[in-house]
Amino acid sequence: MTTTPAIDVTDLVRTYGDYTAVKGLNFHVQRGEVFGLLGTNGAGKTSTLEVIEGLSAPSSGTVRISGLDPVADRAILRPELGIMLQSGGLPSQLTVAETMDMWHGTCTYPRAIKDVLADVDLLHRENVKVGALSGGEQRRLDLACALLGDPSILFLDEPTTGLDPESRRHTWQLLLDLKQRGVTMMLTTHYLEEAEFLCDRIAIMNAGEIAVEGTLDELVAREKSIISFVLRGGQVELPVLSGAEIIRDNNHVRIATTTLQQHTLEILTWAAETGIALEGFAAKPATLESVFMDIASLENTSLQTA
Repeated sequence: MTTTPAIDVTDLVRTYGDYTAVKGLNFHVQRGEVFGLLGTNGAGKTSTLEVIEGLSAPSSGTVRISGLDPVADRAILRPELGIMLQSGGLPSQLTVAETMDMWHGTCTYPRAIKDVLADVDLLHRENVKVGALSGGEQRRLDLACALLGDPSILFLDEPTTGLDPESRRHTWQLLLDLKQRGVTMMLTTHYLEEAEFLCDRIAIMNAGEIAVEGTLDELVAREKSIISFVLRGGQVELPVLSGAEIIRDNNHVRIATTTLQQHTLEILTWAAETGIALEGFAAKPATLESVFMDIASLENTSLQTA
């Protein structure tokens, strides 16, 4: 028995005049899954989200949410969706409570306003005008509006931008609680730690296309870990490290490997047996950041050669 994905994207293209921002994307998000869409500025993340959310129509291709078209079937889908835009643009002269009351009237099955404000740690600011809130508080209010309708599918475009570290952690825990309740989420973020903490699967976009997609472990497995150290005493012959790439620049040694533990042990054992000192020794596992930076470097290379 197969189940309909919460979000199903097929051959999605989004153009603006002669410019193609999104180039034939294909991916799906299962119910209860948190899917992260990463990429540098201009990679096409927000354009992709806007089409999936039903805020604009695709130039070609299809998007389905719970099997329905987010544009044509918007009235049916709206009660199930929560949307946090990159910039909320809420009226600055309304108070927090007035803003939530206004938003409350648009929701089919709204939660209690005070409960939602407590969730985002804004209950003590309910009588403050939106324009007097800090940037981080305004982002938390944007999140409150997205959560007010108790959505089963939540779209978050850079949800913690502008938040201080404590507020960011609080928001992560709130989103993690929603995840454990079975809420499906799709988010964009520039904080790689945020994606690592929240996301079941991650896609990294480059120039309007998905460069890589998978779980955190799958993405990191594509990247090589690095062993580095300084070796004094001339051209000392290193041990043979099967499958590793060794780069030597005078006394500096850099070893790229997919078997970090094995090669680290071999290097340290060789050094101990030969009595050679390894200055500044470091063994760094591959990370989401290293995967991301590799893809970002591809984008920079394509821009320079264009």
